[in-house]
Amino acid sequence: MPPHGSADHDGLDMSQIDWLPQMLTVPSLGTSPGTSEPRRSETHLQPSLSSISFRQPESVTVVVDPRDGAGSDQVFLDEKDRTVNRRLRGIHVFMITISGVLGVGLYLRSGSILRIGGPAAVLISFSAMGLLAWLVMQCIGEFLAIWPVAGALVEFVGTFVDEDLGTTVGIAYWISYCLNFAAMIVAAAGEVEFWNTSKAIQGTVILFIVPLFLVLLNSFGVQIYGFTEVIGGSVKILGAIVVTVAMIVINVGGGSEGHIGTRYYRDSSIFQYDDRAAGNWVTALFISLSIAAFSFIGVDITAATALEARPDKKRISAEDPLNEELKQPWPFISIRFSATWTSFIAWIAYFVAGFVMTLNLPWDNDQLPEAGWLGHPGPKTDRPSDSGFVISAKKSGINGLADLFNVILLFTALTCANTNLYVASRTLFGLTRKIYGKQWRWLAFFGKTNSYQVPVRAMFLSCCFLWVPFLYLSPNNAKGTTIASLLEVLSQLGSVSCLIVWACECWAFIRFYNCMKVHQVELHNSPEFAHVCRFRRPGAPDYYPWRSHGQPVTMYLALGGCLFTLIVANGAALWNGFHASLFLSAYLAPLCFLPLWLIIKAYRSGGWRNIRWELEDLSNVIEVKEKIRKLDELKDRATARDTTPQKPGWGNLWGVI
Repeated sequence: MPPHGSADHDGLDMSQIDWLPQMLTVPSLGTSPGTSEPRRSETHLQPSLSSISFRQPESVTVVVDPRDGAGSDQVFLDEKDRTVNRRLRGIHVFMITISGVLGVGLYLRSGSILRIGGPAAVLISFSAMGLLAWLVMQCIGEFLAIWPVAGALVEFVGTFVDEDLGTTVGIAYWISYCLNFAAMIVAAAGEVEFWNTSKAIQGTVILFIVPLFLVLLNSFGVQIYGFTEVIGGSVKILGAIVVTVAMIVINVGGGSEGHIGTRYYRDSSIFQYDDRAAGNWVTALFISLSIAAFSFIGVDITAATALEARPDKKRISAEDPLNEELKQPWPFISIRFSATWTSFIAWIAYFVAGFVMTLNLPWDNDQLPEAGWLGHPGPKTDRPSDSGFVISAKKSGINGLADLFNVILLFTALTCANTNLYVASRTLFGLTRKIYGKQWRWLAFFGKTNSYQVPVRAMFLSCCFLWVPFLYLSPNNAKGTTIASLLEVLSQLGSVSCLIVWACECWAFIRFYNCMKVHQVELHNSPEFAHVCRFRRPGAPDYYPWRSHGQPVTMYLALGGCLFTLIVANGAALWNGFHASLFLSAYLAPLCFLPLWLIIKAYRSGGWRNIRWELEDLSNVIEVKEKIRKLDELKDRATARDTTPQKPGWGNLWGVI
């Protein structure tokens, strides 16, 4: 390790970073952090064989007060095989998030929405879901500004709502991105059909070689992965710009149709709807909201990258006299920027591109995809693509434009699959790295990393739904068949699960916000908790890292929007007639989530009779302070060995093996 005050090979000043792996002195409970009195004992007890904990990993040793004769006042950090590398810079975090949210939802879902609810539904649904994503990320972003910790979404819910609910949220989030990974592979296979490729090529290249390549790419360390995401995200943004500009050119007369302008707006009302899917336009709008929600799944990826994102050393003031006394959070400008602006940028892209698409295509174009999940698996007899943009390019008669659009769409699907695999593997790693107990050692196996600190075990398990894309090749795969319905249900299961996670995060933030308001006086009186004093005291220094916009209205609107989408919008398709596949698409995720929560709660409580039907106690300020300390310890504990240089090259293949 370089000496204190030196810089590592990436230019990081070791003296300015307080989370590097080293022996930490822990101040005592109820005393000023500036004192030398050690904290009261927090012994690491051996759990029973039937216990399972997601709070204290066995690789962390917390020793007790030396005055009790039990040890020293030091905390040892996590073992190296339970840590990852904090190498992601701000541009990496932003591009990873953009790559996850700017996916095939723009190119595929927009055509489905136009067919169901007309031009107005496209603009309103994308705007409403963009606003909801922004509201949710205001809550999550403020959490991350204080505690950019491993398994952030799990910890926030587990700390401020219910520990068992937090674990359930982590499982749902992992399943969501595992399914989305498989869905992106299916979408890619669907777009390859544009060139009339054989099933053999689709099965060999798209469904086998491509996923294998993505797994290997994710295994070469987070630095290489981050670099590829910067390139992929840049190309994806450029592709969206190219598609939008080309659509504008078509509209003003660049194609064989001549000047289009607002022709299709004048010919019919923008409030049209497909009466086979909905009984009225409002119902069609609700269905469109449910479809558009899939497009914004991914704005929360910022929370997954917090595990491997490096701090911004520019905001750590070495001259601040309170720098050594206060437990200040890592100031992640990159996290805050991504949380605030990614959803807004995605909304701009969806709104503008969706608007020009509605100008170039009539809502009742018979080539537009009917209601169905992305990359609908039915045979494309006379339909060039499921994308309204490709259909418009084909109609324009411009040579090669439809092929270019389809290449952009294919690249978008593959890069989005790459991001989903990354998020799924890090989520599973965050869950399993803190498991102990002999009965659960098989799960702890997935909570370890290789010599390059990449969770390859969790990555391979996150490919558990890769059998789903192979259903696409079945000769019985056509609209209305069991296989097509199964593909649609599994795809919706992923997006709806993510909406449930959003709702739980908003609930956690509401309880956190109200807790900080109730205990603001006690927290202000203790310098140790200056970084969580959300409510300013006149004349007092302000160490709160970032206050999200519009609170407390924002958090209640976010929770209400999530619940409305989950309960009302997702079920609107059933109002025109009950269908089993539609019901499962809308409500299978909640029907699985609630029993899973209860099962985990019953198991940890030792049976149904022993369950404590109450949420985390936030009324007792002592309990609240202890919860804050636990999150601070997670923040300060080892999640990287940044001073250990990695050897570049192919040596990491051994780590994969």
